[in-house]
Amino acid sequence: MKNTRSPLFPIIIFVFINLIVFSLSRLGLSLWQMERVSAVQGWGKLFLQGLRIDVVALCYLFGVPALLTVVFHTRDLWKKILRVWLTLCSVFIIFMEIATPAFIETYDYRPNRLFIEYLIYPKEVFSMLMEGHLSAVVFSLVFTALAVMIYWKLAGWTVKNLRPMSWKVRPIMALLVVAVSFIGARSSFQHRGINPAMVAFSSDALVNSLVLNSGYSVIYAAQQFKDEEKSSEIYGKMDTNEMLRIVKLNRGRTVDDYISEKFPTLTKNTASYQGKPKNIVIILQESLGAQFIGNLGGKPLSPNIDRLAKEGWLFENIYATGTRSVRGIEAVTTGFIPTPSRAVVKLNNAQNNFFTIADFLGKQGYDTSFIYGGEKHFDNMASFFYGNGVKTIIDQQDYKNPKFTATWGVSDEDLFDKADETFTKLQNEGKPFFSLVFSSSNHDPFEFPDGKIELYEQPKATRNNSAKYADYAVGHFFNLAKKSNYWKDTIFLVIADHDSRAAGAGLIPIKNFHIPALILGEGIAPRRDQRLVSQIDMPTTLLSLAGVSGNHPMIGYDLTKNTNPDRAIMQFDQTQALMKGNRDVVIQMPNKATQGYYYDKATETLKEKSVSEEMKQEALAYALLGSYLYKNRLYQAGDEKQEMKMSKLVR
Repeated sequence: MKNTRSPLFPIIIFVFINLIVFSLSRLGLSLWQMERVSAVQGWGKLFLQGLRIDVVALCYLFGVPALLTVVFHTRDLWKKILRVWLTLCSVFIIFMEIATPAFIETYDYRPNRLFIEYLIYPKEVFSMLMEGHLSAVVFSLVFTALAVMIYWKLAGWTVKNLRPMSWKVRPIMALLVVAVSFIGARSSFQHRGINPAMVAFSSDALVNSLVLNSGYSVIYAAQQFKDEEKSSEIYGKMDTNEMLRIVKLNRGRTVDDYISEKFPTLTKNTASYQGKPKNIVIILQESLGAQFIGNLGGKPLSPNIDRLAKEGWLFENIYATGTRSVRGIEAVTTGFIPTPSRAVVKLNNAQNNFFTIADFLGKQGYDTSFIYGGEKHFDNMASFFYGNGVKTIIDQQDYKNPKFTATWGVSDEDLFDKADETFTKLQNEGKPFFSLVFSSSNHDPFEFPDGKIELYEQPKATRNNSAKYADYAVGHFFNLAKKSNYWKDTIFLVIADHDSRAAGAGLIPIKNFHIPALILGEGIAPRRDQRLVSQIDMPTTLLSLAGVSGNHPMIGYDLTKNTNPDRAIMQFDQTQALMKGNRDVVIQMPNKATQGYYYDKATETLKEKSVSEEMKQEALAYALLGSYLYKNRLYQAGDEKQEMKMSKLVR
């Protein structure tokens, strides 16, 4: 007689195996990051809370098949389904753990919502991986293929010879499985089930992410995409009127500046420059953080920007709002504040009738364009721009015989040659223009033409060399622009979308939000500005410098005026920070109490500090504002005529 096994034997075996996989992976990652784990004395908590998260993940993955196995374990069809289920879930687990080190190297965090977002663009991601991470890709594919074969055979063995369970016993066993799975998946008897915030214990965001496993982290991120409508509540609640009062109070504007009851942030704005309106060009530099800019205390990789900084208005103390290109685009083209959700470039309700300076300028007779060296569909940029005022998009397909083509598109030199050609043509036609020019060469796998720069280090394809080439290309463009017919009529902003890699042993790596911003053009006096400002202050300032007045909903400061924002708003994954000029910082994490810190710039670390309740309320108001405006479609350049029309429709 054949030996028979309990119907739940396959589930128990695979739960045990995957617990070992999770634990070994966490151990390996922790040893790799030993210095940071030891710094927060986190070994015990990391593995104890990690085991808790692993149990949660396995209850979600195997709870349902466990229940169905109790009911249908004598059916051959179910055994086949169970074999596939066990194999696929286990391969998913091991694949995510294999992919984790490379992701941490780039983002200093376990795979999260960024991992999902990149899956939407397989061509670009595959090309990047093949060019810059070939060995890791080969290892992952080989190891995953072996895992498929091993798990498939193991699953086939475990589902054989299952002992039939009495129909009298099955209901009791089913209830027991449901109870264990439910309790294990919630891992808490509190009102809320477990979430990453409940197991976070460290001031180091990476260490907190090591507590998780990567499968859970990605699935949790996917759930957040679905729950974006509720995302504004994760930091706390505040009465809407109080939120708006605090935001308005901290904008440095008079009550009379607010001109609409319907659109609460809509203000009238008078430009400082009152001459003939000028063209506006924003040069958005991929990943070119302050760490690469010599005159901001960074590495000596920016001789051209350093030289140009002596000719223009350099912001020494400006911080990005996020760590992704879409956050930078959101900030410099819409002036919108970061939210816990994805950037508005990707959100459904922002694909039309959402304020951008392109739409604002287009209505004032400007030609508007987006010039990019890659493919316009990436990060949903084409849909967002076409829907919100950009008339023309130039992307990779529009470059005839480019000098150099890399994974992410044509080189920055090709990009700037095309921009110069476009602006010259528009100037000849007598059209004022606005353009966002977005570079891409300074992006992993760091490909750029040979012979353009003296390499900073070997091998060629490194972050530092790529940053130096990006600076070279900026110099190339301004050599062209200064000789052009459009130079004297144009205001230029050179600014980074974000730094190249946000990492560090803190809840939010503030040093990696520090970016360069330089305004150049005829009549722009050289100066170094030490005020603490944000990316969201740039579009309001550009409009004022260009002589464009009008009504808009942006809450950024016009820095041509005698005002001091004295604040920077930053978002790192789902951690939001407000920093003041005295370097007091308020940090908000989902479903956790607000925390106060002091940012020690010399050591680039956060130190716990008691901050005022007033500052905490200001931080919460900023954190809630964006979601409120987005959900209610209130971020528009509305006017009184439109409001009257709407009120008639309502009546």
